[in-house]
Amino acid sequence: MAKKMVTSEKSARRRVRKSRKLALERAKEFTFKGYTVDQLMSMKIEELIPIMPARVRRTLKRGWNSEQMKVFEKLSDPDVEVVKTHVRDMVILPAFIGKRVQLHNGKDYIEFEIKPEMLGHYLGEFALTRKEVKHSSPGVGATRSSKYVPLK
Repeated sequence: MAKKMVTSEKSARRRVRKSRKLALERAKEFTFKGYTVDQLMSMKIEELIPIMPARVRRTLKRGWNSEQMKVFEKLSDPDVEVVKTHVRDMVILPAFIGKRVQLHNGKDYIEFEIKPEMLGHYLGEFALTRKEVKHSSPGVGATRSSKYVPLK
C-alpha cells in the first residue's frame, strides 16, 4: 500500500518559488560591471580601461611590450585556434573569449580555454607554476616518533 504524500500550501508555494529561481539562474547572462559580452567585444581598449580593476588599468595605460603585442595579435586573429606562449603577464580582454591558449608554467604547457569569467585577469593565473605538496611515508633515517603514520 503506497503512502499518500500530504503537502501543505506553504510547501507547494516554496517549491514553485525555488523552481523559478533555478530557472532564472540558468538563464542568467554573464555581465562584467553591467556590460554584456557582446557590448564588451564591441568596445575599444580605451573604453575598456575605466571599467577594469586598478592593476589592469595601470597595465593597459602603460601599453604592451613587444612580446605582449605579438600575443595580442595572435589572440585577436580569428583564424588562429590555439596560441602557444610564455607570456604570463598578458591581460585577458573580451576579444580573447573562446580562444584556446597553451601557457608555459616553467616545465610544460598548460592548455585552457578563455571564458568570460576570466576577463580582467592575467593569463598566468590559470597555469599554476607550483605543484601541491603530497607527502609519502617517512624515509629510512626517520626516528621512531616521526615514523608514526595514523591509519585512515
